[in-house]
Amino acid sequence: MATSTAISGTAFNMNEQISYQSGSVVSKTLIDKKIGTLTLFAFDAGQGLSEHTAPFDAVVQIIDGTAAVTIDGTVQQVQAGEMIIMPANLPHSLKAEVPFKMLLVMIRA
Repeated sequence: MATSTAISGTAFNMNEQISYQSGSVVSKTLIDKKIGTLTLFAFDAGQGLSEHTAPFDAVVQIIDGTAAVTIDGTVQQVQAGEMIIMPANLPHSLKAEVPFKMLLVMIRA
């Protein structure tokens, strides 16, 4: 469990911390602690996270592009500068119709 020491205590641009890779989902953990995580993701077009549930609320902040976020069967388009809270125990998924980057905040409490 750690914090990325390269950026700790220094202002940084989230968009510059992770790059797109063709046909892939890329992730970079910024903080991984018992109480929660901060993880950056970059999704190439056509990529996503399949439907799943989590025992805790999760917050997704889109930092580049647009994501199709499905929560309990309802699809929403979430774009750069917007965020969405995915409630605990409800099925949710994400799909990149165009490349997008996001910050996922998971608090385990």
